[in-house]
Amino acid sequence: MTCASALEVIVLAAGTGTRMRSRLPKVLHGLGGQPLLAHVLDAAAALGPDKIHVVVGEQAGEVKACFADRRDLSWVLQAPRLGTGHAVAQALPQVSASATVLVLLADVPLVREPTLAKCVDRGRRGLALVSAQVPQPDGLGARILRDGERVVGIVEEKDASPDQLAIAEVNSGMLAAPSGLLGELLRAVTPDNAQGEYYLTDVASLATARGLAIEAVRAEEPEEALGVNDRIQLAHLERHYQRRQAEALAAAGVTVLDPARLDIRGAVHAGRDCVIDVGVVLEGEVTLGDGVRIGANCVVADTVLGNDVEVLPMCCIHGARVASGCRIGPFARLRPGTDLGVGVHVGNFVETKKARLGDGAKANHLAYLGDASVGAESNIGAGAITCNYDGVAKHRTEIGDGVFVGTNATLVAPLTLEDEAYVGAGSTITSAVGRAELAISRGRQRNIQGWTPPAKRRKGG
Repeated sequence: MTCASALEVIVLAAGTGTRMRSRLPKVLHGLGGQPLLAHVLDAAAALGPDKIHVVVGEQAGEVKACFADRRDLSWVLQAPRLGTGHAVAQALPQVSASATVLVLLADVPLVREPTLAKCVDRGRRGLALVSAQVPQPDGLGARILRDGERVVGIVEEKDASPDQLAIAEVNSGMLAAPSGLLGELLRAVTPDNAQGEYYLTDVASLATARGLAIEAVRAEEPEEALGVNDRIQLAHLERHYQRRQAEALAAAGVTVLDPARLDIRGAVHAGRDCVIDVGVVLEGEVTLGDGVRIGANCVVADTVLGNDVEVLPMCCIHGARVASGCRIGPFARLRPGTDLGVGVHVGNFVETKKARLGDGAKANHLAYLGDASVGAESNIGAGAITCNYDGVAKHRTEIGDGVFVGTNATLVAPLTLEDEAYVGAGSTITSAVGRAELAISRGRQRNIQGWTPPAKRRKGG
């Protein structure tokens, strides 16, 4: 966006959110896997501002700690908290006198960059605000007052008359204006209202009284202008956000079987012809190749799935890299550090952690592979485990290509099984197995005749 003057953003994040009934600051409650404030900061950053000022209150320490890695933020403390107008006034001394100021609210998380860009463009010439037309305005805040098409003021819901409460155009609380003009208007604001606070919304009526035009930018989606005051409103915006994310995936060539039952809590990059079933949660950075299929009720986080990977229902995959043609699940768990080669099969009730499985390797059921490397075309039988922890440190198991590990085998690390080794079922292996060797470690079987079953012992007293 080209700028005729500098742009500085003020984000109001000082509210405690008493209606959330939480020890956590309201602006740190999550939406789509991120704090509410993070969504607003991302929208602000997309405009390329010269500075972003964040006004915080009595829980400033928690908020600042959550964003400690954001070096582009300037923090402003509002103490005491005397309303939104007072909050902006605390930040204005740090704003360039020649800048255009955009004021955002940390609890209005779904506003989009195009809406803000329009508001800023109009705010360079005077006072501009963001509004939304909603079918049921009750509980949604201040109303926009108009004389025909001309905006003449804003009235807070608590101070509105019955006729004003029926107005369907609500104020988002977001506005833009030249720094000097906004400062002049704020100096004229008084706390003459039901709350005894300095309302930012009063600048609209003050501007009208001075004969200044006010421009209102109506958001395309009502949810862009809606704030979060309680957990019910948070849940409403969460579903809208998820619907927006699901539609973006569909536009990119992904079949989402039910958008209402998909949750995206991060960033998803998807190829063509992917299919996502119901109840799926995608977290963090997730990359899906072409033709990926994810079954019902799976969680996939910070993971790369290659082309034509099939994830069957009820799987949990975190921090894994999965090459093309793999089949996972059902009921499999891939933990961080898992790296699957081409065409690997990881079946039901198999858990992996820091495990590399080579091309074509299989662990089809009931196995644990931790701190292990499994070579190409090797087979891990049901019930086989790598004993990687000795109570003090973790140790690795190195399994070569073409190895067969039988059912219920226990591999005690550190251990190496060379290529084409064979481990008999039920064995506990503690020493290295050479190439093509067969390792068996079992107790001798004894069959005892004439023994008394436990039930008969109890009957006999």
